[in-house]
Amino acid sequence: MKLKNINPTSTRAWSTLQQHFNETKDVKMQELFKKNPNRKSDYTLKFDDFTLDFSKNRINNQTFNSLIDLAKETGLKEAIEAQFSGEKINVTENRAVLHTALRDKSNTPILVDEKNIKPEVAATLSKIKDFSDNVINGKFKGYTNKPFTDVVNIGIGGSDLGPKMAVEALKFYQNHLKCHFISNVDGDHVYETIKNLNPETTLFVIVSKTFTTQETLTNALTVQKWFLEKATVADIAHNFVAVSTNLEAVKDFGISPNNIFPMWDWVGGRYSLWSAVGLTIALSVGYKNFDDFLTGANQMDVHFKNTSFDKNLPVVLALISIWYNNFFNSETEVLLPYTQYLELLPMYLQQTIMESNGKSVDRNGDAINYQTGTIVWGSTGTNAQHAFMQLVHQGTKLIPADFIGFLEPLHGDSNHHAKLMANLYGQTEALYKGKTKGEVNIELKLADKTHDIEKLLPFKTFAGNKPSNTLLIQKLTPNALGRLIALYEHKTFVQGVIWNIYSFDQFGVELGKELAKNYLKC
Repeated sequence: MKLKNINPTSTRAWSTLQQHFNETKDVKMQELFKKNPNRKSDYTLKFDDFTLDFSKNRINNQTFNSLIDLAKETGLKEAIEAQFSGEKINVTENRAVLHTALRDKSNTPILVDEKNIKPEVAATLSKIKDFSDNVINGKFKGYTNKPFTDVVNIGIGGSDLGPKMAVEALKFYQNHLKCHFISNVDGDHVYETIKNLNPETTLFVIVSKTFTTQETLTNALTVQKWFLEKATVADIAHNFVAVSTNLEAVKDFGISPNNIFPMWDWVGGRYSLWSAVGLTIALSVGYKNFDDFLTGANQMDVHFKNTSFDKNLPVVLALISIWYNNFFNSETEVLLPYTQYLELLPMYLQQTIMESNGKSVDRNGDAINYQTGTIVWGSTGTNAQHAFMQLVHQGTKLIPADFIGFLEPLHGDSNHHAKLMANLYGQTEALYKGKTKGEVNIELKLADKTHDIEKLLPFKTFAGNKPSNTLLIQKLTPNALGRLIALYEHKTFVQGVIWNIYSFDQFGVELGKELAKNYLKC
């Protein structure tokens, strides 16, 4: 079963939404809250310890129901079933899209070309467990028989961003191994990373499906040359491992066949951290935590697959995003995690969302005359408040925001955490409420600045009515991180289905690489 090819603008739901938008585009959220004292609870969803408050959006029941109708009319239910069952929905590359299978621990077979892939996934996870356990406990040592102290992940794109984001996010759970990441073909990046490392106690993880990616192979060869200044070619087998499908090239590099981990063409690069691409995650936090990470993602998969659209967190987030992108013409969304551990999450989701849905041709091969992928950006709170939030509050652009907060701090400092969360709540309230001229007038009078009222009034007034979602999670655990990432993966999928595009190819990234080869010949 292939995805339906339905131009969303041709649907009845889209027409209804367009008319509804024209009638309600100037409605103030402040008025919506006044009319419905229960609005917050009415527009809040719960899944385990995830609580999504989407009440601070320019929507009412009619908006919400019409968006649900749009999802149904564009075949979302059938698309979800096609993805999870292993249909080759990545039509342009004739591939299934089964990163969800990497974290599915059920006994239900998943077939690709009539072969059950579950045993192969289980075997790979077992290999990850054995290897990471042996490195962490010191049984697997470097070429001089010393335990490893450092791990360097060499990859790019999905082979770098995913593991790097997760390792940083789970730093609280990190063991004694120090993890480093080399991705950019910039030589300064490579040498800066390795300059203080000891080749005897450093494990290198090379992640490249083809083992021909220019950036990764160049960096790997540079690191190999540095390593061989102290070691021999035979020693490579002790300190290097690979995640790849090109077995011959990996062996030629000097890596032992026992230390090669598989990749599969039914897993896209930006969705691959759940596979052996996540080996560095397992090395950093231990296999149990990596397994909890996978379990969390699977829990979100089950929620996404089985929950009705009106109570489905990824579906609701996707539909709200479409409402702003396609009707309000909001081109960007800002992501604001209120924990420093998730500093790299906006960058990671930039790849997930923008590489997936940055398409201008629909599934029929026709040029698109409506907006598709949103531009995603952001930073951690409260840093963002002192950087770019001025534009979100008082700028001329409408920028929907996702606030992500955790109810429990990991280090237990309640004083710091109370101030952090107060800022999160304060920002969301300020965005939707704003500040009226009357409130500014009173504020200036109380500050004994009556003589400045006329001058300052227009500058200190906030229009408000700026939309946001608030996602609260009990605690940043490996399980919670897995659920969070899967939530945004599925949000991205829903948008691609409704926009009638293929979300799992990325031909647009190749042209620049091809042209770069011409310059290297000069």
